[in-house]
Amino acid sequence: MIMERLTADERLTLKTGAFGAVFLVSNAEPGMLAMVRESIAASGAFGAASGVVKEALTTGPLPELPRDSALEIEAIVLPALSRSVVILRAKSPGDVEVYRSVVLAAADQVAQAHHGVTAAEAAVLERIRVALAEPV
Repeated sequence: MIMERLTADERLTLKTGAFGAVFLVSNAEPGMLAMVRESIAASGAFGAASGVVKEALTTGPLPELPRDSALEIEAIVLPALSRSVVILRAKSPGDVEVYRSVVLAAADQVAQAHHGVTAAEAAVLERIRVALAEPV
């Protein structure tokens, strides 16, 4: 299978979705100490990525996300997750599941990092799962 190289914009979309998912879960139950633990948990999951997904998540600039409201962040992150699946399906189909797994693992590890998964975190995790599902 020939894999097409991702453009800088496509890599940024994958990174926005992945880092944004972690940010959404982290902000579901805010707290400074918890945020530090959660960041460490997420970086481990991203580091375990491979191929195109690892390249997208570990190179280039960090995504810029709004900091004012969870709804604004979701309005950027959830579509980025869905677009990432579409991009990978077109350019590197074998990496779709890698991306899904890495994002869900990172988000889940963030939720688990501080006293287990709360109801708010579980709700965010479900929205992330839906955004990563196959487009209809």
